[in-house]
Amino acid sequence: MDLEVSPGLVLPASELRWKFSRSSGPGGQHVNTSDSRVQLTWSVVESAALSDEQRALILTRFGRRAVAGAVTVTVSQQRSQLRNRETALDSLADLVRAALAPPAALRRATRPTRGSARRHLAAKQLHSATKQRRRRPTGD
Repeated sequence: MDLEVSPGLVLPASELRWKFSRSSGPGGQHVNTSDSRVQLTWSVVESAALSDEQRALILTRFGRRAVAGAVTVTVSQQRSQLRNRETALDSLADLVRAALAPPAALRRATRPTRGSARRHLAAKQLHSATKQRRRRPTGD
């Protein structure tokens, strides 16, 4: 089953490598006999679905997550292997989508408005007055 990351990018099933192992966690005795833990590995370097620009962008954004040019997603949240497989596919698609997303616009620093500065000071004075009223009266 091919993995659709976005309308323009589909990862062929032949590039996805699956590994299954026994999972810890919920499931009782069933857990000791079934391989419900899923490891999904996709090689970014060897992928034919990516352009050179996309490959370079993904590798720089993944950084240390891409070991030897491959990304691995491990899932053992569910009791069933099928659900863990679906979750692993979704996770990998989300990771690739995030890596290919354009960078967020840089925040331009702005100054607080005069009105907001006044309101801030008024709130501080009100808080200070409340604290002053809580003090023990002094006997002069």
